[in-house]
Amino acid sequence: MPIPEDVTGEEIDKDVRQELQSLPKTLADDVAKNLVMVARLLDEDPEGAYGYSRVALRLASRVAAVREAAGFAAYATQKYGEALAEFRAAKRMTGNIDLWPVMADCERGLGRPEKALDMAGAPEVHKLDKAGQVEMRLVAAGARRDMGQLDAAIVTLQSSELASSSVQPWTARLRYAYADALLAAGRESEAREWFAKAVEADRDGSTDASDRLAELDGVEFVDALTEAEDEAEAEAEAEDDGEGGDATEEQQD
Repeated sequence: MPIPEDVTGEEIDKDVRQELQSLPKTLADDVAKNLVMVARLLDEDPEGAYGYSRVALRLASRVAAVREAAGFAAYATQKYGEALAEFRAAKRMTGNIDLWPVMADCERGLGRPEKALDMAGAPEVHKLDKAGQVEMRLVAAGARRDMGQLDAAIVTLQSSELASSSVQPWTARLRYAYADALLAAGRESEAREWFAKAVEADRDGSTDASDRLAELDGVEFVDALTEAEDEAEAEAEAEDDGEGGDATEEQQD
């Protein structure tokens, strides 16, 4: 796959660059460039990111960072079985348990919420940092919802992190998940309160909490551009109809 000229491979994390030092320099540079493309496209073009991850995997399948990148690219394209296999491979290579929550979420994606809950109760969870533990809580709550256990999902999300007034990188997503679970359980007034709290914490727009809040408040957003386009289209059709009528009259004359 083509690599844009502005990609040098130097953009990758220094720890990943260090991992690639076990490879011949030319090969390491090629792998690095493909990993840069994976990171660049993962959110906006998951299929494109997946393509670059497969190239990196063919070039350096014994590098843990490559297996991890391939896992995230597969995960982003909902290839959960493939993603899980790559994450397991990366974990075996490094012994690192940071991927535990996303591995559990892959189990959810594969239709095995019970397995995700087993992982949420495993000893590995205690080795996760705070962000990882919050992520694991979100996955466990999702698994409960998959199983139709709404009340259990709500309880799962109730934690010191949820109650805290300080804003952390995970705060908006945690509050949003709690609000969404409350809404699904029919607790609309509480859901509105927590969507509002999610909006307060969502400084980078990582959730659509503001839209959900507006929806609960009965606010409808009208796309002015779309409305103008619709009006222009209606006018054009009216003109066409008028011209068609004139032609018909001429033929009758």
